[in-house]
Amino acid sequence: MSTLPPLAATLNVALGGAAGAVLRYHTGRTMTALLGPQTMSGFPWATLTVNVVGSLAMGLLAGWLARHGAGAEQWRLLVGVGLLGGFTTFSAFSLEMMLLVERGQAGLAVAYALVSVLAGLAALWLGLAIARVAA
Repeated sequence: MSTLPPLAATLNVALGGAAGAVLRYHTGRTMTALLGPQTMSGFPWATLTVNVVGSLAMGLLAGWLARHGAGAEQWRLLVGVGLLGGFTTFSAFSLEMMLLVERGQAGLAVAYALVSVLAGLAALWLGLAIARVAA
């Protein structure tokens, strides 16, 4: 739960999220310009890049927040939830996985990873199937 007033918390998340989404978009555009459309269409390089960079940034942020209490909530909302959430939600997934492992809950971490991937793929398949029937 945020210690900031609800409007301030929401604005921090919204501002960071907008910036993160724009960064994600421009990461793909820049990589396509550098590597070429054919390379980019053969493998999801941009998604892999934002997932890895976002996870690194989330680790740096979590480590920094653990050492600095003053103003940490605003930075968590602006950068962690907003910016990195808009850039890639994989960074939040990675942090949650690591926290489970560090708490000695490796089995739960594996279950979380499996359910996240399998349920996500199943939900995407279902959404595609529904959209195709509705078309």
